[in-house]
Amino acid sequence: MAGINIPLHVPEGAIKSFGPLGETYKVGRPLRELEDGDWMVEVSLVKTGETAEMRLTHIQDDPEAF
Repeated sequence: MAGINIPLHVPEGAIKSFGPLGETYKVGRPLRELEDGDWMVEVSLVKTGETAEMRLTHIQDDPEAF
């Protein structure tokens, strides 16, 4: 797909948590680039399977869940 900039590093399949004590989620695929250059990425909550969209910069700030 010419003209589409795919983000360099989306940790697809990684399990992360919302902050150090938050719920865990699985990182999915990049969805779309935002006007500020960030990306919206699909995530799914581990406990419920519910899907949502989240900024890549926020995903990068969240810790890996162990």
